[in-house]
Amino acid sequence: MKSRTGSRFLDRTTPPNIFTLILLAGVSALSMNIFLPSLPSMAAYFETDYAVMQLSVAVYLAVNAVLQVLIGPISDKLGRRPVILGGMAIFLVATLGCILAPNAALFLTFRMMQAAVVVAMVLSRAVVRDMVPADQAASMIGYVTMGMTVVPMLGPVLGGALDQIFGWQASFWVLFAAGLVILVMAWADLGETKQSSGLSLGRQFHEYPELLRSPRFWGYSMACALSSGAFFAYLGGAPFVATEIFGMSPSKMGLYFGAPAVGYFLGNFLSGRYSVRFGINPMVMAGCSVAASGVALSLLMFPLGVGSAETFFGLLSLVGVGNGLTIPNATAGALSVRPHLAGTASGLSGAMMIGGGAGLSALAGALLGPGSGPFPLLWLMLATSLGGVVVILLVIHRENRLGL
Repeated sequence: MKSRTGSRFLDRTTPPNIFTLILLAGVSALSMNIFLPSLPSMAAYFETDYAVMQLSVAVYLAVNAVLQVLIGPISDKLGRRPVILGGMAIFLVATLGCILAPNAALFLTFRMMQAAVVVAMVLSRAVVRDMVPADQAASMIGYVTMGMTVVPMLGPVLGGALDQIFGWQASFWVLFAAGLVILVMAWADLGETKQSSGLSLGRQFHEYPELLRSPRFWGYSMACALSSGAFFAYLGGAPFVATEIFGMSPSKMGLYFGAPAVGYFLGNFLSGRYSVRFGINPMVMAGCSVAASGVALSLLMFPLGVGSAETFFGLLSLVGVGNGLTIPNATAGALSVRPHLAGTASGLSGAMMIGGGAGLSALAGALLGPGSGPFPLLWLMLATSLGGVVVILLVIHRENRLGL
């Protein structure tokens, strides 16, 4: 049901309050980055290489991508509420497994299970699209993702401090506590916004070709995936750059690491404020361009002899600004291609973004090594950002040609 009625907080017979959606999206983002400053100490604890522990980012993103393909059709069939609550419960069990894991292999297994929390991110967007039309969805998704960036913005800072004081497990205890509180809140507040499609799950999955035949769906999804690809490469490579090139402690790295999240907060605020006024395509174009500019400027600093931790992380905050402009608008565009398949579209578009992110994260970690400097990471980020610019230009050109 596309309810236009106002929600009542902690009343599961009405659509959810925006605060609940922010927290659901936030815990998904927090689980991705709170522990990153702890990767070196985790490698020491499990007596394995840093590259092995860096896989905790790549495998998480890979499973995350696969789940997103499944989550959309299942939620279109069963509804948003049971899928969100079930995914959060699995996340809590997996988080305890990460804390108690005796070796790196079991840790990585439970880390993959933690990816179940992606239901919170994917379906919070689909819930928004259930409740409001396309232009308002872009604006509301912008506000939801703006709010959720406060959590991951502070995550690496908190994670670095917790690691230094209590050890790496402390970050996962925080994830468990946050997940438990949000699960209880979702149970009390999350009213169902989607009536059953009336189709079997098999038939629901057969709806994918309808989306895959749409050039607009591909355009918006790929613009989102390529622009955000710079950030996922950053997730995989920046911890190495911070510790091995700039010699940062976990706590200092956590403080600097959040720079793109500050930019993301600003970009999402601008999306919430201006998406309805300017429209989806100009906002996506602006976002992709800003992200590419930030990486290009950071890349220039080192040959000019002024490259430092401050310029590296500071200029990459523009990647966050760009993603804050791109992701809400491109997501709203992808979800609006076939509104009756909003959950499926959210999952498939998200899978493209996260699946590509998994590969880029692993590639960034593999490209960096002794003597490489930050250049392989920055070139990779620049290539993906410019790819986003090219794709949205193609979308705009096609729409102009067809008079859309």
